[in-house]
Amino acid sequence: MAKFVQAALPVVGVAAFLAVACNAAPQPGGTSTTTTIETVTATATQSATATVSAPVSAGQPATIKVPDVSGMNHQDAQDAMQAAGLYNLREVDSSGKKRMMIIDRNWCQTGQDPKPGTVVSAGTVVTLYADKC
Repeated sequence: MAKFVQAALPVVGVAAFLAVACNAAPQPGGTSTTTTIETVTATATQSATATVSAPVSAGQPATIKVPDVSGMNHQDAQDAMQAAGLYNLREVDSSGKKRMMIIDRNWCQTGQDPKPGTVVSAGTVVTLYADKC
């Protein structure tokens, strides 16, 4: 936040802002006061079509049975995996052409690893193989 404020306001404006924010009187002649500012950085959750990561909560089971998503469109397969508690998903173009799956609903599942019915931990990487429908 402090870096954003400094970049957005002129230096004199920053000094005035800090003085007001800290209940300090502005110094005459444009001199600055030393103020300690504590910043907190939040960890952002990254979300992408190919991979979604989520922390395991205490309410989730330690092991999960991998659902069978064969024949589903890729979006429905991702939704089924996430509903089961599997969020570490990897997608692969099963044709070998290394195409990106831009619109998930235009791709159909051709395979998965681990196999359906396998019992895995919640953090296991599940690879979904798909080809254009």
